[in-house]
Amino acid sequence: MVERLINNKLTSTKKFEALYPFESNFMNINGHDLHYIDEGEGKPVIMVHGNPTWSFYYRHLIQTLSPDFRTIAPDHIGCGLSDKPTAEAYHYTLESRIKDLDTLIRHLNINEKISLVLHDWGGMIGLAWAVNHINRIDKIIITNTSGFFLPEEKQFPFLLWLIKTIRIFAVPAVLGLNVFAKGALYLGSEKKIPSKVKKGLVEPYNSWKNRVATLKFVQDIPISEKDRSYAIVDHVDQHLKQLDESALMFLWGAKDFVFDLEFLNEFRRRFPRAVTHVFHDAGHYLFEDKPEETARLIETFLKK
Repeated sequence: MVERLINNKLTSTKKFEALYPFESNFMNINGHDLHYIDEGEGKPVIMVHGNPTWSFYYRHLIQTLSPDFRTIAPDHIGCGLSDKPTAEAYHYTLESRIKDLDTLIRHLNINEKISLVLHDWGGMIGLAWAVNHINRIDKIIITNTSGFFLPEEKQFPFLLWLIKTIRIFAVPAVLGLNVFAKGALYLGSEKKIPSKVKKGLVEPYNSWKNRVATLKFVQDIPISEKDRSYAIVDHVDQHLKQLDESALMFLWGAKDFVFDLEFLNEFRRRFPRAVTHVFHDAGHYLFEDKPEETARLIETFLKK
């Protein structure tokens, strides 16, 4: 039974084998299978994706780093090849994501210091884990994400506000029409993404029931103290200063439609001497726009 279920999960990736040629691994967390890639040997590098991507987004980086590093890329529950439970069966919250990441790390028996590669809401997840495990961190590569509340100059994007607060809009738009995942394909990249890559990015979100996570990720973004994840974001915001500035590198797509340069400027205000590279002709999907350049920079930084 278990083997049949796993085979069903893997069937849809066969068409992307040339792009995503990795062995799949699964672990069970509270009754839900979490999928992850675990390639290569050496110092561990964990890549934490955001919404609405999955480990597929890190395929170039896995291939570049795995000859010299142990590269680990999980799919959050509800994403990628992981199980996609209902909102009643799984709490789609920041707290759950952090606990899942910690459970995976414990499951893998990683005793060495860990490097993280973070993108989108994966940044908040990974940084929340990092500030609570400072002594376990080697290096952190931060790309188009946040580790704090909205910068003072920013307003919460109107589309995200609609998805977060207006159920009559969010449910049919995100669950029914898949506008979040499909919209990200066109707003997230500054170059034309090949059709096979587009299909790969959205393949896991191919039905109403498989899109719960894309909706819940947005609904969980805290914008007031009443929001469930507010306290965790506040904790990360207040404790970022504990991170070793010399162990941080920022890679940024300047044309990001959400995590724009104002987010990078806030990071740089806190870590003015951290290594920083800005790509002025790249967007939110930085690793799609600049796969070779970013992979080389990350490889060099990790080998220092």
